[in-house]
Amino acid sequence: MKQKSGIPKLPLPPSLVGAEVGTFTEFTVTQRMPSIARKVIVENKFPANINDSLEKLASELSSGYLPLLVDDTGADFAAWNRYLEPYKGQRWIDIPWFFAETYFYRFILQITNYFLKSESQGVDPFELQKHQGLETSLDSIVALCTQVNAWLSVSQQQSESKQTALIALLYFALWGNRVDLSLWSAFETDRSRFDIESQQSHILVDDASKVTELLINSNSGRVDFVVDNAGFELICDLCLVDYLLGSGVATQIKLHLKPHPTFVSDAMIKDVHHTTDFLADSSNPQLISFAQRLQEYIASKRLILCEDYFWTSPLAFWEIPDSLKNELSHSNLIIIKGDANYRRLLGDRHWDFTTNIADIVCYLPAPMVALRTLKSEVAAGIKPEVLEEVVKSDSAWLTNGQWGVVQFVDSEQFILA
Repeated sequence: MKQKSGIPKLPLPPSLVGAEVGTFTEFTVTQRMPSIARKVIVENKFPANINDSLEKLASELSSGYLPLLVDDTGADFAAWNRYLEPYKGQRWIDIPWFFAETYFYRFILQITNYFLKSESQGVDPFELQKHQGLETSLDSIVALCTQVNAWLSVSQQQSESKQTALIALLYFALWGNRVDLSLWSAFETDRSRFDIESQQSHILVDDASKVTELLINSNSGRVDFVVDNAGFELICDLCLVDYLLGSGVATQIKLHLKPHPTFVSDAMIKDVHHTTDFLADSSNPQLISFAQRLQEYIASKRLILCEDYFWTSPLAFWEIPDSLKNELSHSNLIIIKGDANYRRLLGDRHWDFTTNIADIVCYLPAPMVALRTLKSEVAAGIKPEVLEEVVKSDSAWLTNGQWGVVQFVDSEQFILA
């Protein structure tokens, strides 16, 4: 295999920062993040001293300075000490946004004693929202699982029917991201309902057919899935996983999950198990059969649940550790889900929106597809004429979650070192 460049070959543009007045980045650091910290207080039963610390964090985000971590026995504490070094003494709004957000969630875990031996050890401060997000979308889950069961029941499937099912499931995996709990409350109306066909006009880059062609022609290899959110989005991802394995398109799938709570709804290994248990314990036979297949795949190691602290770090994707990069090199396809993972993919920087994405992600060791609804001012690979139209039609297209991309980059497109 040819070796790919370790970093983008193009000059790196500036990082997004919260001090950019009038941006969604500024809004997030000064308003959304304080609201999230205060929601942790409301939704948990932490002692008063913890709640006071959470309120202090919330009140300091808009103009205060970064607090430092103390050793809370977290496995990533030493790494975070290194990450923090360049930003000591700086304000939250003046440092790169991706760093500010990832550190914000890591600091919440220190405040709530997530890693320490105490009554609150291991308490996921966002668990209520994750569970509620799953429960409020039950009707949509039944409908989707029923459809997947029907697709899998068709014997001797032809490539054409497999392609139809895979494209539909890629779209569900894309739009399932709309229920990301860090942007929308799970207690609002069910946002998991949507019409696939009506949403196609909102896909700014649609490489779904290229992805399915690769999968069907890859002789049943391995797929790696960099997962984003729990809740209905995870259901959509698991339906794609179920179909890939059940139809024989893939022989093994690795789910790359977060090692600790972050970005409110991001999925951990425990969230996958909670989801399958929740479905298996239901009274609906469609959900039960779906859940049982997933549990069997996990037991037989056809579906492997992995975690790595890289996924909760502030590092850009091109700073991926060699061990993890080597692991991903064995994949036939890397599926990268969601807005935060997409931001990591692009280093959360001000790329020109028409920049060829293959020129940025030349560091990846295997073909990849990004499934992402836009919820931040970061994008690449959009054709100029498409960009012109979407700017005219929707002034908030970058951040309102109404637009998506299915962006495929084959390893042959990479700029070689």
